[in-house]
Amino acid sequence: MKNSFSRRDFVKGFSAIGGLIAVSELTGCATGSDVFAARGKWERLVLAYNHIDAGATKPFSILHISDTHFTEAYSYEDPRSLELKEIRTKTFGGRQEEALRDSIAWAKENVDFFLHTGDLIDWQTEANFDLVKKYFGTKLFGAVGNHEYSRFMWLEEAKYNEEYKDGTRDKVAAAFPFDISLASKVVNGVNFVTMDDVYGTVTESQVERFRAEVKKGLPIVLCMHVPFYTPKIWRANRKFWNGVGQKYSSFEIKTWESSAHVQLTDPVTKNFIAYLKTEKLLKGILAGHAHITVQDRFSPTAIEYVVGGNFMFHGQEITFS
Repeated sequence: MKNSFSRRDFVKGFSAIGGLIAVSELTGCATGSDVFAARGKWERLVLAYNHIDAGATKPFSILHISDTHFTEAYSYEDPRSLELKEIRTKTFGGRQEEALRDSIAWAKENVDFFLHTGDLIDWQTEANFDLVKKYFGTKLFGAVGNHEYSRFMWLEEAKYNEEYKDGTRDKVAAAFPFDISLASKVVNGVNFVTMDDVYGTVTESQVERFRAEVKKGLPIVLCMHVPFYTPKIWRANRKFWNGVGQKYSSFEIKTWESSAHVQLTDPVTKNFIAYLKTEKLLKGILAGHAHITVQDRFSPTAIEYVVGGNFMFHGQEITFS
């Protein structure tokens, strides 16, 4: 098998080998909503524009989105799911499917490939998994998020770790047609490596598999759900999630919490991040989870780009050369 693909080869071979989804394979279209009807066709989309000089054999572009958070459940599903449907649909505005359709329609006209980095669904229901199949079928590539593993969110007692994932790992793996632990695909000489880090950690097995990707000698773009937090990205994250009344007062970070704290304390993850900062083949990191758009330099060779929530019509176009 060839190590790289032209766009024609990519589309032709997609169903057999998987990959970043070529926009010609996407389903769905714009909704025709009257929001901003007198304005430009895509003005309700909030898009950032970035460029990565990765050493591609041929220029190309992608639309990167994350955090769509589908909140559907069929009437016969678990009563907890029906309760969550009512609550979480209000939380995310009820226009998540519309936002995804708009994103897909924009991608068809403006980029070559499409990438989603997790929390496509808000929790596990048959209806949510059916939406995944409706829009992507077997042609989705990216990373899963923490919500892909969530069974009933706060309506059950759960300890979010690898053991919790084991309870439904096979179910999630069956719904997403790529290796949810770590997958890779080469586009025009650039190796996109996606990784499950949904609780802030990576495993020794993932580290070994990533090092095997490095041995290919190709420039790498790492794609995952939870960012590897830099001070700037962590400050922006806490500013957003702490809510109102949080005016800037100091450059100092007083606490590293949640996934950021885990990344500093889990030995495997901490060592992997330290290694990544020295890896010259790493050309960029794409992530989501935080529901904000922010970027920061991660290493001498790579900038990390975090994209805002797709449920808010956010996305980012990234061009590659």
